[in-house]
Amino acid sequence: MRRIEALEHLVALTEHDPLVVTCAATSRELASIADRDNHLYLLDSMGLVGSVATGLAIAAEGSDVRKVIGIEGDGSLLMNPNVLPTGGFLAPSRLFIVLLDNRVYGSTAGLPTYADRIDLGALAAASGWTTGTADDPASLRSEFARLVEAPGPTLLHVRIEAGNAADIAKLLIDPVSITLRFTAWMTARLPQRVVS
Repeated sequence: MRRIEALEHLVALTEHDPLVVTCAATSRELASIADRDNHLYLLDSMGLVGSVATGLAIAAEGSDVRKVIGIEGDGSLLMNPNVLPTGGFLAPSRLFIVLLDNRVYGSTAGLPTYADRIDLGALAAASGWTTGTADDPASLRSEFARLVEAPGPTLLHVRIEAGNAADIAKLLIDPVSITLRFTAWMTARLPQRVVS
């Protein structure tokens, strides 16, 4: 299964969930499938999906948000693996990371990551996450359905083929516009807190 195929399934499963999406090819491919107000593309912010998703999941406690879903790549997660023990320690119940692991840096000529020798799903499990694995559309959908109902933090480790989808346009949306539309979408779903 290629990244764009996995993203097509994820788009169908997350119409009403906040998505925090890693930069470069993943954001571009996702936006080419569906560009929605609930998508927060972390342009030029490699390694921060877990951090942003953790903060949003904590903010979503007591809301109607099912899960805050981070779509992450292996190269990006390896730039900031501390999000796994931090998420495991803080244990926000609405945190869910979908790791699309192709074992390469897909946006930089396919250079290999360490994911061939380091099992990032096992690292998440050792850090207190509930985990699952998938390597085809059926297992992606069934494991997603299981983990989205499990108390967080949860991580779905999806093994995908290396390679980017062809003829995907650059994502040229102004990052400020992306942030404002996502903030408005998310704020409407969070409980209003009184600050004294």
